Amino acid sequence: MKAMILAAGAGRRLGTLGQQLPKACLNIGGEPLVVHHIKKLQSAGITDIVINYAYLGEHIVEAVGDGRQWGVNIHYSPEAPPGLETGGGIFNVLDVLGSEPFCVMNADLWSDFDYRLLRREPEQLAHLIMVPNPDFHPTGDYYLDQGYISQHATMTDTSKYTFAGIGVYRPELFHGSQPGRFKLAPLLNQAMETKGVTGELYDGPWFNINTPETYQQVQEWLDDKINSYSNASE
Repeated sequence: MKAMILAAGAGRRLGTLGQQLPKACLNIGGEPLVVHHIKKLQSAGITDIVINYAYLGEHIVEAVGDGRQWGVNIHYSPEAPPGLETGGGIFNVLDVLGSEPFCVMNADLWSDFDYRLLRREPEQLAHLIMVPNPDFHPTGDYYLDQGYISQHATMTDTSKYTFAGIGVYRPELFHGSQPGRFKLAPLLNQAMETKGVTGELYDGPWFNINTPETYQQVQEWLDDKINSYSNASE
């Protein structure tokens, strides 16, 4: 399996943090956020990784290089600002990702989700990781019912969850798409109408680092985790 890290976002809501660095290069636990994803992918045996970039992308290239220090191969996909959006960015490198299912994650998320658990062969066109709705997105994105993702509530499950920004996709999801700037969500919504999207709920630590407040929350969570380990070892 190959992977793609979506790192073309501008980070406008991060204030001065987003003016200095792309979100993928924010320091989390002593290393750039994008490195967190690279290490987790490598530990899951996924070593061919595509990273797209637009805003301040040279910082990502400088921080990551060719990836050999982590035992991975990095392919970069530069995009002219403001970028190609999620769908357009993936479609732009389908030839690199190949004909088999591939995983994609947003660079601006931090979680304890184990990439070794990613479904390598999704039954349908896509398989999404969902999380309980965070405070900044209380209404959620999709319903999860008996393993299928839907835009509509059902008789058996009316729980709505938030898309974690982690998914596995078959290239066929993009059949009929054209080069250019477009979002991934409409393709997923269309596939959901024929039960073409499955999913699962991850209930562990997960942060979407899109504001100074969420950036601080991640740092505090990591500090608490380190302190708990230190206290346990004394």
